[in-house]
Amino acid sequence: MTEKTVLITGVNAGLGRAFAEALLEAGHRVVGTVRKPEAVAEFEAIKPGEAFGRVLDVTDLEAIPEIVRGIEAEVGPIHVLINSAGYGHEGTLEESPLDELRQQFEVNVFGAVAMMKAALPFMRARRTGHIINVTSMGGLMTFPGISYYHGSKFAMEGISSSLGKEIRSFGIFVTAVEPGMFRTDWAGRSMVRSSRSIADYDAVFEPIRAARAARSGHQPGDPAKAGRAIVTLIGSPNPPAHLLLGPDALEYIGKDLHALKIELAEWDSVTRSTNFDRP
Repeated sequence: MTEKTVLITGVNAGLGRAFAEALLEAGHRVVGTVRKPEAVAEFEAIKPGEAFGRVLDVTDLEAIPEIVRGIEAEVGPIHVLINSAGYGHEGTLEESPLDELRQQFEVNVFGAVAMMKAALPFMRARRTGHIINVTSMGGLMTFPGISYYHGSKFAMEGISSSLGKEIRSFGIFVTAVEPGMFRTDWAGRSMVRSSRSIADYDAVFEPIRAARAARSGHQPGDPAKAGRAIVTLIGSPNPPAHLLLGPDALEYIGKDLHALKIELAEWDSVTRSTNFDRP
């Protein structure tokens, strides 16, 4: 196995931490970003000399290029960038303030894009690299009550797909990783919840909110196994544009795609009716 240097955002906890631990165990070097200075030593203690912590809030867009330049100079060439930092937002669209939408995109989208823009010049110069964007099964299907979150993840799906086509000729791959429900704190303390104010949504939303809260800590996905899947992914000479993680992701996305195909077929005649008539 060839040792790679992997930069991962958000290694404090959750899937970012699981990815880092699995990659370190597999013999790779990992640079992980954390939000608090005291977390640096704790992360580096996982595997001294192979784990490197850097303090970074991904919403500090001006700090990102310097952090990446420093890693390239001090640790070595970044072979893989994993954008894992992010959080969930819960709330119906009508009840959720626009400021919460802006913040959701600042972290889940703008921070990730800034990381890619900082790493790409180095990867492009070397004509090799792999960018992995952790989106969600919620980037390819939807539930009611998390529209802001879905919006950010659908955005990352589109960005990842387009970018992959832009840079493939440079020897750089882009993979969108779509996890299902994993036993992390995503639905717990890491989730921002908008307050309720409109009773009309009670019947639709309250059962969903209650079920999500009850499921927190009991999700079927094993973060350690997700980490091992990422090890396999970065070892592939021809990585995929999409990698679903979890049988639930496959099931939920499959249902939404099936429903879309049916709807497209039902409206096929209207779809085909909009061109100019041929002379």
